Amino acid sequence: MSPSAAVPPEVTQDVRRILADAGVTENADLVARILATGVGLGIDRADRLDLKIASAALTEMRAAFQFFAPYEDVPKATIFGSARTLPDDALYRQAAETAAALAAQGWLVVTGAGPGIMQAAAEGAGPQSSLGVSIRLPFEEKPNAVVGENARNVAMKYFFTRKLMLVKESRGFVCVPGGFGTLDEMFELLTLQQTGKADPTPIVLLDAPGGTFWSGLQRFVDDHLLPSGVISEGDFDRVLITDSVDAAVAELTGFYRNYDSLRWVGKRLVLRLKHEPTDAEVTALNADFGALLAEGEIERRGPLTAEREDDDQLELPRLVLRLNQFRVGELHRLIRAVNALDSAPREANPPTA
Repeated sequence: MSPSAAVPPEVTQDVRRILADAGVTENADLVARILATGVGLGIDRADRLDLKIASAALTEMRAAFQFFAPYEDVPKATIFGSARTLPDDALYRQAAETAAALAAQGWLVVTGAGPGIMQAAAEGAGPQSSLGVSIRLPFEEKPNAVVGENARNVAMKYFFTRKLMLVKESRGFVCVPGGFGTLDEMFELLTLQQTGKADPTPIVLLDAPGGTFWSGLQRFVDDHLLPSGVISEGDFDRVLITDSVDAAVAELTGFYRNYDSLRWVGKRLVLRLKHEPTDAEVTALNADFGALLAEGEIERRGPLTAEREDDDQLELPRLVLRLNQFRVGELHRLIRAVNALDSAPREANPPTA
């Protein structure tokens, strides 16, 4: 039986009355669904542990949403890496310098708020440009002093809610060599991009100068994953492997040189740009990327009706297309081509968050 069918209609009506009495008017349908789901868990006689998990996860997400809300309009980059990296390690310096360069260009740096690479990134960005999403573990320290200095941290009990916030809020990612946790975060990023469950974003695998950690992963991809057919040709192309701080920062900021954001309107994908492409450039894009389309062509046009109704970045020029859903993992290629157009800005500006 579906959850909605399990909740009596009169209970749903009571839920809506409660919301009205509480003054909840915006997105009341979604809030009502959350409350009705809670009632449904009670009707299902879910055991206490299941209820504690659901309750704690929702509570943590609410706290995290509140925490990030004041920074909604500021572009953010998450830096992942090992908590065990020491301050005298070249990787520590790489993370600090990358964070400092991003902060200098107006980005906020998000970390897991722990020691090691997380502290290096927070130190590099400085307390005014650092945000932390810490995990409560019995054997790890409290949030590092940089993010704790201005209480710019939200603590989470569960890894899955923490990972959600570290990924959801950022427009770019830097992974510095680390252990199981870092690799888990890096592979989840790749999975979300490959499957289209997250918007395309730049991902940098940053090594120490002359380091071979990530190049070893590249060899594993080339020697094992590709030949066995478990990933597709080009799936790893969205990643930049580098030992250069400048290249890492350029990859993150350059991804938004011309591309700003995207939105799905029904089956149509809308790419919002900073500069309008010429007719000749749109023709060239169709020639190069027609295989990504389900039908029709890439069109240059103004905001769609749904965008106008939502007053959604109406000032930006747009490309509209019907993307083949099975090719969604290749969307980053089209975005990079848009950024390379002659009509694109020469300097990279922070994206619309």
